[in-house]
Amino acid sequence: MSSKDKNLSDVSTDGISEKKLRKYRIALIKSNWNDDITGALERGCRDYLTQYGANEKQIKSFHVPGSFELVYAAAHLLEEKSFDAIICIGCIIKGDTPHFDYISQAVSIGLAQLNAKGQTPIIFGILTTDDKQQALDRAGGKYGNKGVEAAATALQMIQFAHNS
Repeated sequence: MSSKDKNLSDVSTDGISEKKLRKYRIALIKSNWNDDITGALERGCRDYLTQYGANEKQIKSFHVPGSFELVYAAAHLLEEKSFDAIICIGCIIKGDTPHFDYISQAVSIGLAQLNAKGQTPIIFGILTTDDKQQALDRAGGKYGNKGVEAAATALQMIQFAHNS
């Protein structure tokens, strides 16, 4: 379902225990590229996590230059084995060259490969849009906030990992 048919902030937290959530550690890696957008995504993510009981001290933020670097940062944090979920926040906006395609594909494949290891949930909170307005619409605009969706996904995956 496309985000134009669904509000990204309209997510379910059924079955998530706030009491248990306080003990879980969450890494939040944000790309600095398109900072006005990724900053809004990060705020939406952090606000949602704390709203549902995550301890602010258990959420550790990391910043990287661009979306491509999210893969390295996630791999590095995965090796530490210190987090119950790793949320990657980024924004890749299509331009006039194929750069968008290369970066989007590399980030998607890289994070999917890390996620497939099954050690710690890696959450894909990355916008890939045709233009800046589409990104703004999905970073707290008319289609909600992808950061909220990423946070809810992290909580659900933490719950899955600890109950399976």
